[in-house]
Amino acid sequence: MNLPDPNFLPAPLWLITTLHVLTLSLHFAAMNFVLGGVILVLTGRLGRNGENPALRRFITLLPSAMAATVTLGIAPLLFLQLAYPLQVYPAAIVSGWFWFLVIPAAILAYYFLYAASFSATKTASAWMRYLWPALLGLLYVSVVYSSVFSMAERPDLVRELYSRGQGGLRWNPQTGDYLLRWLHMILGAVAVAGFFAALLDKENARTSAMAKKTFAYGMAAAIVSGVTYLLSLNGSLSALMRAPAAWALAAGILLSLLALHFFFRRHLVRAGSALAASLFLMVLTRHQLRLIRLEGYFDPAAWRIAPQWGPLFLFLLFLAIAAVVLIVMLRLFFRARAA
Repeated sequence: MNLPDPNFLPAPLWLITTLHVLTLSLHFAAMNFVLGGVILVLTGRLGRNGENPALRRFITLLPSAMAATVTLGIAPLLFLQLAYPLQVYPAAIVSGWFWFLVIPAAILAYYFLYAASFSATKTASAWMRYLWPALLGLLYVSVVYSSVFSMAERPDLVRELYSRGQGGLRWNPQTGDYLLRWLHMILGAVAVAGFFAALLDKENARTSAMAKKTFAYGMAAAIVSGVTYLLSLNGSLSALMRAPAAWALAAGILLSLLALHFFFRRHLVRAGSALAASLFLMVLTRHQLRLIRLEGYFDPAAWRIAPQWGPLFLFLLFLAIAAVVLIVMLRLFFRARAA
């Protein structure tokens, strides 16, 4: 009896890549609101008075944004597993216990965000006691993901760590591969949270001034950390600069600066559009870098394609439904706020 061959792609690689980049960009957008928003609240950038409308809106929206972050994070992970199962799965096994703890950390962070939202109108100490453990949970999830996914790009390292022990307690020792990238993500989340602060309370002069500083300084710090990360890539950087993704990287940086320009001119829709396009291009660049780092080890384009259009059609259908529902919910939220 011939066993089925699991090494195939259920859709063309370009379609899997496009859906992966798109859904990961949506996940990052929601994640930036949650992580950056929690940091803004805890640092007092939105004030410490529960009567501040922007502060209350941020805190009360955090649980919903966390639900969106988790939901939107499932699809890109599945698409990544479709194309790179021989890299991602072994890396997760090596750091198995750290990977398993992501689930309780995310659940606890979710419940702490809910507890904070119920205390949004109370004193600062009432909701800060919930936001601090929520922030720790979010940071844990983000650093574990950064560690494991960067380790997946080093098959030799995964093999070496697994040979040392199979207990699932091996941490990625190549901190240079992911710490700067992780810091870039955190700083970018703070910048994006500044944009959302202005969007949620654009009539408040104090909130607007704070949002401008947060967006500008956060964007500058994210660009510096991102450039530093690129310079640390050594040989991979020259290959990236020769790849088509170099144009995506340049366009992403220009769009980030354009978003800053529109933001300061109070064209929030244009600023948000430029910011979203920049995020998409940065995720696309990161995907190209993964291919470069895996060159010589694995090429997903070499796998045979055996289309399974039924499940893919269902995914696209429900993705479209989710997009429509999200748009309706956002319109209802902003319409109720305007009233």
